[in-house]
Order: sequence, then structure tokens, then C-alpha cells
Amino acid sequence: MSIRSSFASFPSVESFLSPARASRHWLVRALLAIGLATASFRASAQHLEPRSYANIPVGMNFLVTAYGYTEGPVGTDDASPLQDAQIQTHLALLGYARSFGVLGTSAKFDVVEGVAWVSGQATFAGQPVSRDVSGLIDPQFRASINLYGAPALSLKDLATYKQNLIVGTSLAVTAPLGRYDSGKLLNISTHRWSIRPELGISKAFGELTLELIPGATIFTDNDDFLGQVKHQDPLFSLQGHAIYSLGRGIWASVSGTYYTGGTTTLGGVNQHDLQENFRAGATLSLPLGRRESIKFYGSDGVLARTGTSFWLVGMAFQYRWGGGM
Repeated sequence: MSIRSSFASFPSVESFLSPARASRHWLVRALLAIGLATASFRASAQHLEPRSYANIPVGMNFLVTAYGYTEGPVGTDDASPLQDAQIQTHLALLGYARSFGVLGTSAKFDVVEGVAWVSGQATFAGQPVSRDVSGLIDPQFRASINLYGAPALSLKDLATYKQNLIVGTSLAVTAPLGRYDSGKLLNISTHRWSIRPELGISKAFGELTLELIPGATIFTDNDDFLGQVKHQDPLFSLQGHAIYSLGRGIWASVSGTYYTGGTTTLGGVNQHDLQENFRAGATLSLPLGRRESIKFYGSDGVLARTGTSFWLVGMAFQYRWGGGM
């Protein structure tokens, strides 16, 4: 199972963003930059998940705990009153997944929830501002099914299975149930639903497996973004992974993801903030026993047109049972 891999206190907006200190145009740009940064540690287009569509035995249960740390700047225009913004996030996740068969092919359902501790610092109109906030993140629910090349097999039968080409699809839904304060710039929840359909293509060449995963994230409106309605266009992404099996259950991967889109409007006004970013990362998975494994991962922003260019490191522990083990 893969697990995902959302500014003292920041005063309320009215307490330091008055018309005398910033125009409405720059206020909107600053707020959206912070909003993008806040969600960046869980932005679905930015995750890197190798082996998302690998065939696994039916009837298996997976419990995963993970910790991740992200840090990076928030990109803003040189003329913006918001400058030198930095975001740091500690994220603890708990996930559960169950594999099963559908019409003879393998499928999986998983749910992920967690707690985040976010802090940030910036200079606004020459004055330092900061905020620390913690709380539950928005939970995510995902169902996936392999449409071709990954039959529903028991653990015993999977021992003789050799992957060739797998084609699968998934649908993930994120619910706005995390901590949110409409009067603050920096929040943990995005206060809106998101839906992400994906298509997964995985091709094995001996010990090497190549994966290509196009997807899109569709957002509902945030109807209480500092008293206004925030709308965001769909965000389109393309993941690529090169995974190499080192034997004895050990595998490593190098990955990249490109995403674009996500232009926002606030109160009906287009903010002209098209995203176009690229990230690269690596993963190493090691077995600890028959039921346990541990995974180390990291990624960094290579190209960031808007929003953040953060780096991320983390580790995940997995325990599995059922399926005839």
C-alpha cells in the first residue's frame, strides 16, 4: 500500500491588512499564495507514489503509519508586499487498505487520515508576521481497480505470477473535515472537496518496472475564504516511476511528476496564477519481517512557476495481515 504522499500566532486579516497598507489586488495575491502553500504538503498533483497499481493478493489488510517533513518558500511576485515567506510542516499519517477481487481482477480500497503541525514566517509590507497551527488534515478515501494484467490471486497463486503490462484506474476523494479557520491565512484544511481520477500504466522488464500515471484533480469551491468564494480550475498531473527490484523484497525507485493548471478566482476575479511545476524524488522499501516493511522517501521541487518549491523527506512503516498469510 502507498500512503500520501494540507505564521507567535498569525493575527486576523483585519488586524494588519488595511487598505492603507496594501491594495486589494496585492492582498488577494498574497492570500492566494499563502493558501497554495498551506495545501502544498498534501496537494494531490504533487504526490509521488510508485507501485500504486502493482498486483497484490486479495484479502490482504494493510496498516500504515508515516511521518513526513516539508519545508520551502512561497513564490510571490517581486512587487508583492508579501516577501520571504517560508512554510514548515510536520505530518503524521495513519492509513488502512484492503485488497479484494472484482470480476476476476484485483482491486483495493484505502483511507488516510492524519495530523499536521504547520508553521510559517513572512514579511508583509515590511513587517514580520508568523503563525503556528496544528490539527487534523482532510481525510482521503480511494478506490482502485486493475483493469488489465493483474488478475485477482491468492497469496499462494501470486508466487507464480509474473507481471507484464498492467492497466488500472482509481478515484480518490478528499473531504473537508480538517481544521479550518476562515479568519486566518494559514490553515490545515482546504475547506472544500476534491476528486482525483487517475489512469495507471505499469510495464515490467525483468527486475525493472516503468509506470506512467496521468490524472486530474477537480475542486469544489471554498465558500468561506476570508469571507469570499474561492474557485480553482482542475489541476492536471503526470507521474512517472522507474522501479527496480533488488531481491528479497527490497525495491527502489526514482520518480517525477509534472502538473499544470489550477488557476484560481476569488470573488469572481481571475487571479492569473496558473501553476506549472515539476518535482523529482526517490523511494527505498525494505522488509523487516514477513508482515512488516519500512519505506524511506524524499522529493524536491525542480521547477516552480507559482506556489511553493518545497522539499520533503519521510518514512512509513507497514504491517500486513490476512489473505492466507
